[in-house]
Amino acid sequence: MMGERRMAQEALFYEFSLDRHVPADHLLRAIDRFVDLSCMREHLRGFYSAIGRPSIDPELMLRMLIVGYCFGIRSERRLCEEVHLNLAYRWFCRLGLDGDVPDHSTFSKNRHGRFRESDLFRQLFEATVRRCIEEGLVGGDGFAVDASLIRAEANRQKYVEGPQGLGAGQAGRAVEEYFAVLDDAAFGGATPVEPKRVSPVDPAARFTQAHGGRADFCYATNYLIDVDNAVIVEVEASTAVRQAEVTAAKRMIERAADRHGLWPRKLIGDTGYGSAGMLAWLVHERGIEPHVPVFDKSARNDGAFERSDFTFDHEDDSYICPAGKRLRPRNRNFTSPRPEADQDGFIRYRARQQDCSSCALKPRCTPTLPARKVTRSIHEGARDLARALSQEEEWIASRRERKKVEMLFAHLKRIMRLDRLRLRGPNGARDEFHLAAAAQNLRKLAKISLARQPAMA
Repeated sequence: MMGERRMAQEALFYEFSLDRHVPADHLLRAIDRFVDLSCMREHLRGFYSAIGRPSIDPELMLRMLIVGYCFGIRSERRLCEEVHLNLAYRWFCRLGLDGDVPDHSTFSKNRHGRFRESDLFRQLFEATVRRCIEEGLVGGDGFAVDASLIRAEANRQKYVEGPQGLGAGQAGRAVEEYFAVLDDAAFGGATPVEPKRVSPVDPAARFTQAHGGRADFCYATNYLIDVDNAVIVEVEASTAVRQAEVTAAKRMIERAADRHGLWPRKLIGDTGYGSAGMLAWLVHERGIEPHVPVFDKSARNDGAFERSDFTFDHEDDSYICPAGKRLRPRNRNFTSPRPEADQDGFIRYRARQQDCSSCALKPRCTPTLPARKVTRSIHEGARDLARALSQEEEWIASRRERKKVEMLFAHLKRIMRLDRLRLRGPNGARDEFHLAAAAQNLRKLAKISLARQPAMA
């Protein structure tokens, strides 16, 4: 028999609990255990007036932003709609059934005002790192570093030729931020090479491409992670050039030591971090083992002897060629002393022309030049240490652990949908990268806590 829904008289009173309607295994339940924003209220107290009409609760806005970044809701207008409709989101934001959701314009007003002035999103990210340390998810023995390109909110087909193309009439928050970071080593001061294309709406973004893909205006997000559980211990925004990424790596290592007391034994990275200066900084200034491939351009493609075929004599400060002749930094004395190293930090060891001209191995050693030259970095000791570490078994494990950073970037772009920025300028990139890294750490805490519950039971 077909049933029929009976319309009963409406009840005068309802008993409804949001907590009962949020599933026990919901992601927000696990995340809520690790979200304590009371310190954020104290941090913001000095940026609010003591009189006047009460503002929107900053804790509510932070919780809504956490929901948006955890579930890939990129639009703040849509985020307000989702929080208004979704019971789990209302429960996490402490709104109840009749709580009012703030207007989407409130986020923009606070972001460009007190949130940015107080560096609130950096404080939120560091709070998640401290919680990960308290939960024992950060071992502190091995760190991995890498960078990934994120497209800027700029049309790739609209640009001006070089920074000089920015006219006086082009104004805006992103343009002002661009001029403010011209001397910053992570942005304008990263390289003296001026970009050929500059976006008029976001000049700090660099027109570049990765691995043969389509060129776009991009920023770079830099991650420093602990390899035990892939927890992000530091994040830094930079322009999309390799020199800026190396500078960002140094800043993140220093900040992790100063603010969290984390001093890793080894650092894992790709060849982009294998320059002589970076390796020397790791070994001599920080005492960190570089599990990084050495950036070396000494390989020859003409069949001639490579630099590895020459033996270096530390006591005599000279190279010995395969024929037994010596290559020295100087073969004669100069009236005025000259620096041995060039501006790039390399010393050139030269053979004598009479030794090479009478040598039977000259066609295989220097077929086009009258004498052979070999370059050696002033930081060659750190480079030799990195080469020696690459022969150990731990190096193979480090190569596998480095992929954890790439997995975080894939999660950032595919799951959290941060493959393109919404905010413009260096400050906008920092805000988005800090919030995304904080959300990834909270998801990591929730995932591991859910995995531990059955084991504890």
